[in-house]
Amino acid sequence: MGNLKTFLASAVIGAGMLASAGSAQAVEWIMASGYPDSNFHTKNIKAFIEDVKATTSVDIQLNSNDSLIKLDAIKTALQRGQIPIGEIRLGVYGNEDPMYVLAGLPFIASTYAEAWLLKDLQKEYFDKIFDEAGLKILYYTPWPGQGFYTKFPVTKTADFAGKKLRIYSTATQKMGEMLGFDATILPFAEIPQAFSTGLIEALFTSPQTGIDIQAWDNTSNFTYAGAIFSKNAVVVSKQYFDALSAEDKAGILAAAEKAELRGWEMSAQTTADQIGVLKKNGMETANAPDEVVVKMKEIGREMMKGWREGASPEAKAILDRYLALQ
Repeated sequence: MGNLKTFLASAVIGAGMLASAGSAQAVEWIMASGYPDSNFHTKNIKAFIEDVKATTSVDIQLNSNDSLIKLDAIKTALQRGQIPIGEIRLGVYGNEDPMYVLAGLPFIASTYAEAWLLKDLQKEYFDKIFDEAGLKILYYTPWPGQGFYTKFPVTKTADFAGKKLRIYSTATQKMGEMLGFDATILPFAEIPQAFSTGLIEALFTSPQTGIDIQAWDNTSNFTYAGAIFSKNAVVVSKQYFDALSAEDKAGILAAAEKAELRGWEMSAQTTADQIGVLKKNGMETANAPDEVVVKMKEIGREMMKGWREGASPEAKAILDRYLALQ
């Protein structure tokens, strides 16, 4: 994470600079994110930061790749006011509210168009619960469709039986178990070590993540299923945002709107490009066989029933509205 004293000093400096918002002096913010600079999420954040710098007095210093705060701890750091802005992965927080994992149910929103519609319908709900936590979501970016990284070609669902799978959320853990895997939730940064120690032998994740961790070092096959377009969000602490001038607030929101559109475009473009990178590095790639797709759709419908049992009436109403628009 780096030196804690340095981090806290930077946070205090950033807090002190808030008083200068709207003046000639720049407002300095530190930002935490969890992925390497090569990841399209990080590239999009950097473009967002440049837009903010060009149109406001806010200067954001990005600390990527878990270098400041681990990805799954960023939301807590934001709530505590330790950092002004950060990137989070929504699917991590399903234990707080089922809405966080709705997009992670397989084949509920399995195209970019469906994922965008679901995002728009979820927005008011998320705005409310983040506001209550002292936070504000600036924009959402989806991961590309998901697939299975294995040491064998996938021809049928029985191929998954008993295999040790790394997944990234409670929803994908349940999906993995229903497919026959022994599924374990692990942070992104722990994947290589988990392979080396035998804790895992397969992944369910995006082409982007596979490239980030050089999946070809531990697996030989990528089987693309689409299925899930889970989302990250860039989030700001309200105590920092509210201290800005009206002009700076407007500039950040405009930059965020651009970043959201750009992020969705980047995500869509990466899938084909990144499957090509996997091939270039020696991996065999294929689309999921029909039997696996049919089973995953069945699992998605079953998981939706379970999701409804824990969801609030307001959350269930959003799902119903989404399904009615399909």
